[in-house]
Amino acid sequence: MSSTKPKTIDQYISSFPSDVQQALRQIRETVREAAPEAEETISYDMPTFNLNGTYLIYFAAWKKHIALYPVSTALADSLRNDLQGFKGTKGSVHFPLDKPMPLELISKIVAWRLEENSKS
Repeated sequence: MSSTKPKTIDQYISSFPSDVQQALRQIRETVREAAPEAEETISYDMPTFNLNGTYLIYFAAWKKHIALYPVSTALADSLRNDLQGFKGTKGSVHFPLDKPMPLELISKIVAWRLEENSKS
């Protein structure tokens, strides 16, 4: 990624090699389809989707993976079987760049986050 901070998701995506751009575009489109009312922005230097003034989903490309945030403990517990085989940290799940992006799982995570946010 370039040293210039992106102001838009398009700028963020275009700062990566073409193979990473493709994965980022797939994730972006999957989130858009799962949460069509969400607004795109950049927050914490990452592509972010907001809904009703609340952060819904962030994602970021790293050297060997794309991370999706936030993944709460409740979400991780609920989707434990789906998340098997993926690494992560507290609050994120990592999708390796050398494998196809799990778009169906990403849709499930977004749906879960929509439900979680509707309760807060």
